[in-house]
Amino acid sequence: MKIYNHLLATIKHKGAAYLILLDPDKLSEDKIQVFLKHCEKSGVDGFLVGGSLMVNENFELFLSKIKSLTHLHVIIFPGSITQVSSNADAILFLSVVSGRNPEHLIGKHVLAAPSIKKSGIETISTAYILVESGTTTTAVYMSGSLPIPRNKPEIAAATALASEYLGMKLIYLEAGSGADKPVPDEMIKAVSEQCSVPVIVGGGIRDSATARRKVESGASIVVTGNFFEDENNWDLIKEFSNAIHIKNSILV
Repeated sequence: MKIYNHLLATIKHKGAAYLILLDPDKLSEDKIQVFLKHCEKSGVDGFLVGGSLMVNENFELFLSKIKSLTHLHVIIFPGSITQVSSNADAILFLSVVSGRNPEHLIGKHVLAAPSIKKSGIETISTAYILVESGTTTTAVYMSGSLPIPRNKPEIAAATALASEYLGMKLIYLEAGSGADKPVPDEMIKAVSEQCSVPVIVGGGIRDSATARRKVESGASIVVTGNFFEDENNWDLIKEFSNAIHIKNSILV
């Protein structure tokens, strides 16, 4: 569990970890190197790679290029069973526990498991909880799963706790790419108070103040993605990093 333990160590040292999601369909090849180096010098702790749709068929090639250009860990954030590769350091073994679609609770996992075993990469079991965000996100549409209502933190907390009892190593609260609203602070607080495993929060986070509030509410890992697909926002990455690394003595 090298990568998982590294995440735990980062959380302990910095107060929270900061990961940026790279979507092969959204990041143009001519900008990859510049973007990765900018993330490194800005204090990003690692990368998630994946997408719900994946029009780009060169997933293996994309991962290989990312790994060759950065010393940071690269973790697959799979949108389908085809997104498995030995070119990454680890994979989040996601189960959409917020929904009742058996294919995304266990069905797809049975199909993917042999490929993951063959790849030899570290597998991190992750409870994926979709949260109502004010719009129908790609994750909700593609999974065919209803998100948990924003005003029901108790449902999210009970779902997360059940997931931990089932052996999940991470709880991922997801508002979704391009979400109108991020995961509510009250929901993050409720989940983090019930669970002893790290809570990841992603979707709809567009400023450093919001990122800081998510950590203060109990998030151990914050993920941004869609916001930094716009090159004009790249200079804000360090500001996000400083806000998320709450133990660092930097005023935001």
